Amino acid sequence: MQRGTNLGRLGDFNQAVIFESIRRAVDGVSRVELAGSTGLSPQTISNVVRRLLDDGLVREDRTIVSGPGKPRTVLELEANRMVSIGIHLDPGVITVVMLNLRGEILFSRRLDIPPVEVPEKTLETMARTVDEIIAESGMPRANVIGVGVAAPGPLDRARGVMIDPPLLDGWTDVDVVEPLHRMLNLEVILEKDTIAASIAELWKGNDAGRDNFILMYVGAGIGAGMVLNGDIHRGVSNNAGEIGHYSTGVVAQACDCGRNDCLHASLAFNHVAQKARAKGLILSVPDDGTPEERAEGMNEIVKMADGGNENAANLMRDCMDKVGQVAGQLCNALDVSQVIFAGPLWTEVGGYCLEGVREVINERFSSKNVHGVEVRSSVLGHEIGAIGGACAIMDATLSPKAAALLLR
Repeated sequence: MQRGTNLGRLGDFNQAVIFESIRRAVDGVSRVELAGSTGLSPQTISNVVRRLLDDGLVREDRTIVSGPGKPRTVLELEANRMVSIGIHLDPGVITVVMLNLRGEILFSRRLDIPPVEVPEKTLETMARTVDEIIAESGMPRANVIGVGVAAPGPLDRARGVMIDPPLLDGWTDVDVVEPLHRMLNLEVILEKDTIAASIAELWKGNDAGRDNFILMYVGAGIGAGMVLNGDIHRGVSNNAGEIGHYSTGVVAQACDCGRNDCLHASLAFNHVAQKARAKGLILSVPDDGTPEERAEGMNEIVKMADGGNENAANLMRDCMDKVGQVAGQLCNALDVSQVIFAGPLWTEVGGYCLEGVREVINERFSSKNVHGVEVRSSVLGHEIGAIGGACAIMDATLSPKAAALLLR
């Protein structure tokens, strides 16, 4: 938890600090407790709380008596006073969620294997789905603070443009933010999917608020989110976490990077499909198909594994073990204590792949004699990317930012 400052000119930062403290207090919090947790003076607390009450963001819920003295009034979050929308664009699925200030999902929509080859049509589908969710919720549009779109990188976050995502054909230099803003008349931001998923874990994952972890995102593509000392590591262009060309130590096939042992080559659908057919698995899609066909082919393998086909299950374990090899390398570089696996594909295969991946990571970790690495699945399920997009717009709007304290 960040601590505030009593300088009046930094009131906006202090308000964000206090609001975040109230938001995190599941059972409510008193003004005295806020002063203790934020380091702010009682007068500053009183002034900020009055503004939050006037804006309808918090309410005075009840009084508690603890020893002699004046009873304390408990402040509670008005969780539905503001909501945000998150959209996750994955080559195999589009997920849209509405979150309240507590991070609770109010509405959710999943579009499996959507037609994503035409960006304009995809953006229209996104906007239409957002409008439908807002209408179904009955939420006043004025209460929707914005839309956060989580998408594969690389991207230009400042311009709101997707640059050239490797698994989305036809999405080179596509402006996402401006068209959605025009269609929805709402604030829109674009966030890299792995970074968005990491924000989701910080906001509402199991043990939310942990300081150091790696999030391995496993969907149609593979990426990593990194949280170090409580902060998202974004990189200089907000594209940190591209791990597709890390070596797995196993020769797979030629990759456009010039290598033949990288994670991207090992998990490319055409390579996985060839291995599947060699094991006697029958797929209905071509090895080199459209994004929709590649997603459908992977879904077919997963369904076979879920149905008890051991060859399919072993193939998925082999794929995920390669992801674990790369995660182990990241653990060595960053010395974190936890790796969290998440994403649409992981949600389907994590049940029978987690134990093997846990062994691979801890075997690869060079400081195992100092500490182990906890490896677990995210509790946020396949919606983590969309949750992250919604949390990202909340975070950008409401969370205290240390950069606000810099002198300019």
